[in-house]
Amino acid sequence: MTSGNVADPRAARVREITEARRGLRGPLLPVLHAVNDELGHIEQSDVAVVADVLNLAVAEVHGVVTFYEDFRTEPAGRSTVRICRAEACQAVGSEALADHARGALGVGFGETTDDGRVTLDEVFCLGNCALGPSVQVDGVLRGRVTPARLDAILGDL
Repeated sequence: MTSGNVADPRAARVREITEARRGLRGPLLPVLHAVNDELGHIEQSDVAVVADVLNLAVAEVHGVVTFYEDFRTEPAGRSTVRICRAEACQAVGSEALADHARGALGVGFGETTDDGRVTLDEVFCLGNCALGPSVQVDGVLRGRVTPARLDAILGDL
């Protein structure tokens, strides 16, 4: 099947999402966010559909998807752990926390554990600077996270 084939339910949904936002001023980012949020990630076939509907080059859409870290090109794990690596959090131990998380999970940033349980991401500010190091787990912000506290959080996932 081609990426634009309406017999493909994913392609049809991506087309609907894109057409609903086509009239926006600068629709590409809102479209990509909507696809990413609703479908969990943006597949290469989705890029072709978005490009077709918005009359853009596939390379242009692909470039935007791969430039911004908010867009996933593969499904995330059942839970997502985001560690802040901005300067304020670094000053209070986020680098050691990041090293601990990578070791505990056995994955790097942007990767998912083999069992699909956890995706580890880095972010460069969660806006919780006074309570660093900060971690966001499945959208819930946590402050003053130590390696021991992170282990407890991971154990609960």
